[in-house]
Amino acid sequence: MSFRNSVTIVASPRSRVGKTLLARLLIDFHVQERREVAAFDLNSGGGTLAAYVPSLTMASDISGTMGQMALFDRLIAEDGVTKVVDLGHESFEGFFSLASKIGFAEEAHRRRIAPAILYVITPDATSVESYRRLRSLFPQAVLAPLHNEIFGVAQHRDKYELAGKLPTQLPLLAPGLRRYIDSPPFSFTDAAMAASRIPPAVQAELQAWLRRVYREFRELDLRILLADLKSSIGFGS
Repeated sequence: MSFRNSVTIVASPRSRVGKTLLARLLIDFHVQERREVAAFDLNSGGGTLAAYVPSLTMASDISGTMGQMALFDRLIAEDGVTKVVDLGHESFEGFFSLASKIGFAEEAHRRRIAPAILYVITPDATSVESYRRLRSLFPQAVLAPLHNEIFGVAQHRDKYELAGKLPTQLPLLAPGLRRYIDSPPFSFTDAAMAASRIPPAVQAELQAWLRRVYREFRELDLRILLADLKSSIGFGS
């Protein structure tokens, strides 16, 4: 299994840590890799994933049974589509409680779908405890801590017990570029859209940043492959 047949949940119990930007980048990364992708937006308010990538994103609501069934049925559908979930902080507890209750990760594995949680790490106690809880609840999922460089040097790795492993990095984006990409809709892979908004003089800067981001995603893809290999060996022993 790999990103080609995966469900990646971008998550944090905190707001305004870069989850939607990460989900946008993941979608465009998959598009660039010529994968069919579907995204699910569990946010409220403006500036949501559905606003940035309307053609590929479905707004989802898990406050009721029908919405819960519709979302999880799509996530574990054996359709060969790569899925990205932008999990708003308001839905964090409800989503993962439900996912644990219905055995989401186990069912995904049974269907040869790789479940991954891209978790934005922050130093507060709530985030640290939530990370540990997810590690316990979903041993079959790849739980990938991510550090957003906008928050400076990560001084809290020990709190997450990473055992010397470096988290996935979201490189710092120059403030001058952010104002161009933060107005929805916007696609990083749509050259015409980017060219219409970003002056040619700064296009190279954006492309260099994207190369760094996509390199991190390719390393995450390798982590998913290795986790699947270890899991297969474990089941076979």
